[in-house]
Amino acid sequence: MTTITVRGVRLFPSSRLFYIGGPCVMESPRMVLEHAGAIRTACRRVGVPCVFKASFDKANRMSIDSYRGPGLAAGLEILREVRRRFPDLPLLTDIHEPAQAEPVAEVVDILQIPAFLCRQTDLVVAAARTGRPVNIKKGQFMDPRAMEHIAKKAISAGNSKIILTDRGITFGYGNLVADMRAIPIMRRFGYPVVFDAGHSVQFPGAAGGASGGQREMIPVLARAAVAAGADGVFIETHADPEHAKSDAQSMLPLRELPGLLRTLAAVRKVVH
Repeated sequence: MTTITVRGVRLFPSSRLFYIGGPCVMESPRMVLEHAGAIRTACRRVGVPCVFKASFDKANRMSIDSYRGPGLAAGLEILREVRRRFPDLPLLTDIHEPAQAEPVAEVVDILQIPAFLCRQTDLVVAAARTGRPVNIKKGQFMDPRAMEHIAKKAISAGNSKIILTDRGITFGYGNLVADMRAIPIMRRFGYPVVFDAGHSVQFPGAAGGASGGQREMIPVLARAAVAAGADGVFIETHADPEHAKSDAQSMLPLRELPGLLRTLAAVRKVVH
């Protein structure tokens, strides 16, 4: 069984639930810093270890006109400022190309492989070679049993610090469903399993050139996932989701985060 500790906080194995989240995409330096501070405070009050996540580039946006983020250089500088301001807060961001792995690993604690790219061998191996923990999101097209093979790609690079994250599976056109069987299936591999409750309520492409979603279902799926054995939850959050520049319909309002985490921590305590 792998052990994952970041910034002195043991994420796995642990009896405590952990949280990964933040705004989907970096909208401005001030916005990122404000969200990082608020999430850090909320998690400390509830007693849930947290990892702050924000993307410098949303390379898989549906429309060419969609906002993608500040880019690699500007995004890493924002994350460096988050590190300076909150040195005890673990950081995570996603990469889309093998060449991004090393510079990103110099700034953040965990590298993330996006769901659409989880089968890209060179990307997974490059992330693993940095020695940082790697959060691999299960593609919407992937059987959870096949994720063991993806994990082995990271292991081939000498890195067993792997997190597997489920984010639902494609169900027809413009819809996703969450199969809770995926959680115990992937936990058998010996890695922590996280459930992405926000992206699992998406309606891909249902809002014209963007994705829609059922934000009100985030707490429902999150509770079910923790009851099914998830070690952590991934829930993107925003102070004003309706005006967010990405995934507006599938982010939890920031004000609701403390209450939901408190509930999820209680469920974790019971099932653990």
